[in-house]
Amino acid sequence: MDRTGTPLVELRDISIAFGGVKAVDHVSIDLYPGEVVGLLGHNGAGKSTLIKILSGAYHKDSGQILIEGKEAHISSPRDARRYNIETIYQTLALADNLNAPANLFLGRELTTPLGFVDDSRMEAETRKIMARLNPNFQKIKEPVSALSGGQRQSVAIARAVYFNAKILIMDEPTAALGVHETKMVADLIQELKKQGLGIFLISHDTREMLELCDRVSVMKNGQLVGTERVEDVTEDDILSMIILGKNPKAAA
Repeated sequence: MDRTGTPLVELRDISIAFGGVKAVDHVSIDLYPGEVVGLLGHNGAGKSTLIKILSGAYHKDSGQILIEGKEAHISSPRDARRYNIETIYQTLALADNLNAPANLFLGRELTTPLGFVDDSRMEAETRKIMARLNPNFQKIKEPVSALSGGQRQSVAIARAVYFNAKILIMDEPTAALGVHETKMVADLIQELKKQGLGIFLISHDTREMLELCDRVSVMKNGQLVGTERVEDVTEDDILSMIILGKNPKAAA
């Protein structure tokens, strides 16, 4: 893919400490349109903290965030959404008793000219976005508690895309999913790439990262071990970066 233009996101020299412990220590990562960058590392490596800075959950101590080449000031999730950044957490934050349209528009309901909730329009808009993302999705009117894991992911992703996300943060999107469901999510990610979204993908699954990502960034003890194109590294290379904190490609 072309990485010669302006990145969607540049995280430059980002640092944050909690009680004197540097959770993220001078880390720089970028992301381009239509690209998936995977973030890997043991628990406590700093990858989730770094992403929470971009999503507005944490406020960085130092460093700079650039969105499409311009400095962004992100102090809250609302700020992040203003920059078209949406986060899909592992828990998905869906209301189990509501159907897909109600979840998609939760807190942002469409209304009629008289101010009533416009259920039929919300259903029509949900069918439209689902046709774009997951044409096989049929359970529009069922509560999301009745949906499979992959279908629930579809609803969460549709919500982000409908509200004009350009930058998507996905936290362990295939955790606890079966083979078929995992493929469904992988297909969704490929579709989002085609539409020009940039995706930060957090996962512990190195094999999945090699299949879904264009580049992988590995962190250890709050620091960036390295960022490599997936075609340039093996699974063993990535495991070495995670466990030993050394980049075999950089040493080569």
